[in-house]
Amino acid sequence: MNTQVDVSIIVPLYNEEGNVQELYRELHSVLDSHSCTYEILFINDGSTDRTADLIKEICRSDPHVVVINFRRNFGQTAAMSAGFDYSRGDIVITMDGDLQNDPADIPKLLEKIREGYDVVAGWRHKRQDPFLNRRLPSMIANRVISWITGVVLHDYGCTLKAFRKDVAENIRLYGEMHRFIPAIASAIGISIAEVRVNHRPRQRGKSKYGISRTFRVILDLITVKFLMSYSHRPIHVFGLIGMASFCLGALISFVLIVQRQFYDIPLADRPLLLLAILLVFIGIQFVTFGLISELQIRTYHESQNKPIYYVKQVLGRESTL
Repeated sequence: MNTQVDVSIIVPLYNEEGNVQELYRELHSVLDSHSCTYEILFINDGSTDRTADLIKEICRSDPHVVVINFRRNFGQTAAMSAGFDYSRGDIVITMDGDLQNDPADIPKLLEKIREGYDVVAGWRHKRQDPFLNRRLPSMIANRVISWITGVVLHDYGCTLKAFRKDVAENIRLYGEMHRFIPAIASAIGISIAEVRVNHRPRQRGKSKYGISRTFRVILDLITVKFLMSYSHRPIHVFGLIGMASFCLGALISFVLIVQRQFYDIPLADRPLLLLAILLVFIGIQFVTFGLISELQIRTYHESQNKPIYYVKQVLGRESTL
């Protein structure tokens, strides 16, 4: 039975046997102290320790708990996506399962959502992580992401976030894009707030992240920027590059022709001529890529009835879209 609840808590877990029971107790205490119906979704992302057994025991003893076991480790983005798909809450809250996010901050997020915001992001303003390999790269990444996406946040890496259900339903995640959720959601037109939250040092287990993820973040950021700005008009990016390349190649060709005709400068063995030809052909190819992409976008939207707009509210008549 798909009974609606007020709040859904989504917690991805991967080898967190030392933290999951304490996390459940803290969540249970915080949520029971508020007059709201709730559910806790534990997403077991292919853990190889006792995490699956522990959350199964919790689920048996508490009807508020839902357990989703993956067949293997698919990553945090997949776990977040599964949580959004299976959640029933009017408000959806995501958080890490390592106890570094404090469940006591959940009321802050709920209060901000009830003020009218669509997304509320946590900001670990006193982050309890090593500076050189965790905090410094994160500070740089936050500034770059904010600049490129236009969605300014102090802490994109904080998993503790709250979403209205209609926003969560329209978020589609792939790859490792969970850290860009506010930027992705901004594409449908939302209001975002940021609140300072407590960040606790990790007591048990070990971090699943390292400095190597920086390169994956850069690639995902390029994808997010493209999807935000050009997913409905790819010809604008491919066509612009193609026209620039074609015009530059044509200009070089014109200069070479003038030199040959009026100044008797031979064209043989001139690398510039090969560059001009290459630029012209590259320009034609990029424009062609843009046209093919436009056809694919139309096929994507029309075959799956995907909207190119999102309605927040309709006033003035009984029927709504």
